[in-house]
Amino acid sequence: MDSMSEGGIVLRGARRVDRALARLEKILLAGAVILMAVNTIGNVVVRLGFSSSLFFAEELNQFLIVLVTFVGTSAAARQGRHIRMSALTDMLPLKYRRWMFAFIQATTAIVLAALAWYAATYILRVQGLGRVTPAMQVPMWITLVWLPLGLGIAALQFVLASAANLRSKDDAYLAQYVREQDDVDMPTV
Repeated sequence: MDSMSEGGIVLRGARRVDRALARLEKILLAGAVILMAVNTIGNVVVRLGFSSSLFFAEELNQFLIVLVTFVGTSAAARQGRHIRMSALTDMLPLKYRRWMFAFIQATTAIVLAALAWYAATYILRVQGLGRVTPAMQVPMWITLVWLPLGLGIAALQFVLASAANLRSKDDAYLAQYVREQDDVDMPTV
């Protein structure tokens, strides 16, 4: 039994939360991409048929792109699919490579958590101002909720990846369940 399959009640609870977050990410990302496609196609049809665009189409797609960007960040972190520079780490022995990965992942988690904090405080300021979007008249803060959510979940994923590297004796981990030698071309969610 390897060190990653062991775990107490806290680890099992964390895995359950992680699986729920993975499902939420999949639903949000799939729904946003489908809605962008339907919105864009509908806008083209209306523009060709009535020589006028849907008044909300561009704005809605902008909001959905923000959602896909920040929720996609956490999904990429979960799957170990972020861009990384590995020239230095590739030369290190496994033990030091794991430590380096753990350090980089922990540092990345701290930066992402700080960005999530600043995004949340910005959203609270925007909410206090009572700003609404120009076309749809939706409170602006609602469209920005994805920033701290995606950044926060990505920070959590990097913490879990760092912990996986610190616990493991046999492998270096790019993400909590993705080892360095694993094929990461296909989603692992």
